Order: sequence, then C-alpha cells, then structure tokens
Amino acid sequence: MPDTKYVFVTGGVTSSLGKGIIAASLAKLLQARGYKTTIQKLDPYINVDPGTLNPYEHGECYVTDDGAETDLDLGHYERFLNVKTSQANNVTTGRIYQSVIEKERRGEFLGKTVQVVPHITNEIKERIQILGNSGEYDIVITEIGGTVGDIESLPYIEAVRQLLWELGDNNGIVVHLTLVPYLSAAGELKTKPTQHSVKTLMESGIKADILVCRTEHELSDDIKQKLALFCNVKKEAVIQSIDASTIYDVPVMMQDEGLDTVALQKLNLPDNTKPDLDQWNEFLDRHKHPKSEVTIGLIGKYVELQDSYKSILESFIHAGAINEVKVNVRSIHSEFITAQNFEEKMKGLQGILVAPGFGERGIEGKIKAVRYARENEIPFLGICLGMQMAVIEFARNVLKLKDANSTEMDEYTDHPVISLMEEQKSITNKGGTMRLGAWECQIKEGSLVHKAYHGRTSISERHRHRYEFNNDYKEEFEKAGMIASGINTDTDLVEIIEIPSHPWFIGVQYHPEYKSTVANPHPLFVGFVKAVLLHKRQQTNASLA
Repeated sequence: MPDTKYVFVTGGVTSSLGKGIIAASLAKLLQARGYKTTIQKLDPYINVDPGTLNPYEHGECYVTDDGAETDLDLGHYERFLNVKTSQANNVTTGRIYQSVIEKERRGEFLGKTVQVVPHITNEIKERIQILGNSGEYDIVITEIGGTVGDIESLPYIEAVRQLLWELGDNNGIVVHLTLVPYLSAAGELKTKPTQHSVKTLMESGIKADILVCRTEHELSDDIKQKLALFCNVKKEAVIQSIDASTIYDVPVMMQDEGLDTVALQKLNLPDNTKPDLDQWNEFLDRHKHPKSEVTIGLIGKYVELQDSYKSILESFIHAGAINEVKVNVRSIHSEFITAQNFEEKMKGLQGILVAPGFGERGIEGKIKAVRYARENEIPFLGICLGMQMAVIEFARNVLKLKDANSTEMDEYTDHPVISLMEEQKSITNKGGTMRLGAWECQIKEGSLVHKAYHGRTSISERHRHRYEFNNDYKEEFEKAGMIASGINTDTDLVEIIEIPSHPWFIGVQYHPEYKSTVANPHPLFVGFVKAVLLHKRQQTNASLA
C-alpha cells in the first residue's frame, strides 16, 4: 500500500471556476490538521512552460526557487500553504511530449511504436508520483487544467484512471468542480450541466468521489439530494462553493461544508483533529476590518487583465492586513501616460509601484511615473523592469545623460545604464535564457532596505530577467545620490537600488511578490505599505495645518 494518498481535482462545464483555489483550500485544511500536503498542477497546453506566454494569454508567470517558470496557480498554493513549490509542481503537455520524444530518440523504447497510451500516460503517471515518492508528503493534491471533455485533457484523465486503479481503494480520490448556474428567467438553479459533466467523466472511466458546486445562490437540500442521486455520490459529498468576497474566505467556507472531513473519510485517514486556522482567521479579521486605507498606483502595461500582476495584488493584501490598512490599487496603463496627462493620472496616489514586464511598449510612461514619485517624495517601489526604469530616469534627469536607456529598448544607446550580461549576448533561444530562480543578495547595513528586512544582511530572492544594472555607471550614480544597497556577491550584480535622501524609494531587480504568503507577508511590501500610510498621514496633517 502506498504511504502517500492522492487527490485529483478536475473541472467541468466551464473553465475559470477556481480549481486552484479549491485545491489550495483543501490543502490548507488538511495541512491545518497536521497532514504534510503539497499541490501540483497539470497543464494541458503544448508550451513547455508559461515562460514565453503573453500575460494576456495566461496571466502572470510564477517563478519558483529552483527557477521553474510555472502557472500562476502555484502562487496560490504557496500563498495558502506557506510551503515552497518547485519544477515538480507544474507539468505541461509540452514537457511530457518533449521528455517522451527525447527518450525515443535515445532508443529507450527499444524500437517499439511510441503511442499516447501507454507511453504518454506512463510519463504523466511518473510525473504525478514524483512528489509522492519523495517521502515528504502524506497527501498530494493534483489539479488537472482545463475541463473534462477537452481533447487536450484526455491523456491526463486516462493517466488518472490508470493510477486510481493501480493505487487501489482509499488511496486516491477525485474531486470534481462544476458549475450550478442560476437561470434568472426561470428563477432556479439548474443541475443538468453538472450531471452532463459527471457523465463525461464517467465515460472516461472515472467516478467523481466529491462534487464541489460553484454557485451564486445557496444550494437547497433538494438540489443536493438530486445531485447526489444523479451523479452517484453521497449527499455529504456534494459541497457548495458559493461566491466569496475574497479567495481567503474559501478555506473557512470549505471547512463549514465539510470538504476536508469527507476527503479524509474517503482516503481512510483519521479525521479526529480539528483544523488549526487561528492564524488564518486572524489574518482574515485584519483584512476585513482595516483601520485606515491608502491608494497605490500600479503602473504597468498588462493592467487590463488582473491576473497579469496576481502576486503583486495578493502581496498588497498580505501587507495591508499586517498594517491594518486597506490597500486600494489603482491600475494605470503606462502606455497611456503622456507629458500632458501624467500629473492628472498620478493625482491622489499615496504610493507608486512600477511593475515588471518585458519589451519597449509603455516604458516612457513608467519613466514619467518614477520621476513623479522621486520629485514629489512619494513612496516608490520598482520591481524588475520597474527598478530598471528608476535607474534610467535617474540617469536622464539627475546625471543628465539625456539618451540613457536599456539595451533591451535601444541597442545603440550611448549610455547603456541597463545592459545584457556578457554570457547572455550569444543566446538566441528565448526559453530559459534568463537569470531565474533564487539568488543570494548581500544588503548594505544601515540602508533603507536593511531596515525593511528587519536588519538582515543576507537574503535570497527569486529572479526572472535578462538585463542588468551596468556596473560601469555605479560610481557616478552613487555620487549623485542613488546607491546600490543590495549586491549579488558571486556575480557583483546590483540587486537593489535606493535613494537615501528620499522618504522611501527602492528598486529591486528580483520579484519579492513571489515569496509573499498569508503567514509571511513580504517585508518589502510590508515596509512599502507602512511608508505609504505614513506619507498619507503627513499629507493629511499638512493640509490641516
């Protein structure tokens, strides 16, 4: 009998029902009962990873400590569980096929015809079990992307069917997330889409053990009974997932519905402990009852899609809760910031964050936003490209290097204050050519960032970028008042810049948002929100004086 139990989360009827949040919520409840739990995501697209996907296509690309470019759902997993994920937590069809084709080229299949069944499905089963076989986890939750019935999901569904059979009774269960729509014309909830979805799953040889029903209205006992009867599950295994005001409510709602209890019973595991959600509930209470509020401008070029900056928005929620402040984020599209309108667009902001991104589009707007924050002493945080924009702005307007730029935007600039690392210059393949994953950084004692990190002098943060601060200009910058307060000592690359004479002006080459969780809000975001709150109070006092 395997030591690790498996939970598979599938979706039906429509995408975007929140499989990732349900998977993370169930994992949180199991973890809160003392079970070592992790989650992985199987993505049916043929890209090898989301690293080359446009954020409009797929939301942000989330980076793990080991440098894997992964699906944004892994961000939810880490934020909920406060446990690091890795390459093993995200598998794509592209990666599966790439691995099988490489094995075939090496002759590992001994001349056999390579087919979806058994070769692709065997590879999927292997990947599903990597985390389980590590001996680190009691329960592995596997979320399968897409919806049941999608052509691209079929190999995954077949692999799950085989694996459930191989694992034997009580060692693997299927949680099926589905939609129970409300027809306003008829004034009632409809169960038929769910029935069809479960039927499609059964046609693939898989029986749903638990139904989680997304709904805008309460499910009556009659509807639960009807779903149980026609979908062949027990009534207590029909779980209502009603729309919540925040994703962080979902674990508590799932506990009230008994999702963790039913899952443990079906996995034949003890459920005699009660989930310890004290810290979680304290966070929720602070999040829902702030003592004040601030408005921060998020300057980016993918602002039309909330998921493009998912980790940043969630980091503001974590940092806001700990500061007991509601952070209103005003998204401002950098492409539409002009010399004529930027003051109007910046009006009413108590803090400015210039977001990460790639490419030339919208960078002049970002530079204008940086200048506004610097000259008006508004708390500023620049992340990745945002930090580089702060460097360019300072070079142009303080050092008077009028055409200063990044070689990403202008290859022939006379002042490449941001440029490509030497070893990157010969690389043409975009996938996997960046500085990725966790890198060490030494912090300068007495600096603003040293204080933000509570006196720590050595940190490790996650990166995802190709261009760097050009050290040829470092001395000139420091003389003029922008210092390098964080350095990677192995490469001598600048990780953090700040302006000591400014109330709070920090740019970081890494992505602090990837490491912010409910249990451990990121210190930079906590410090930034605190500085914004202080700035707002000073503004208020000045206007009253």
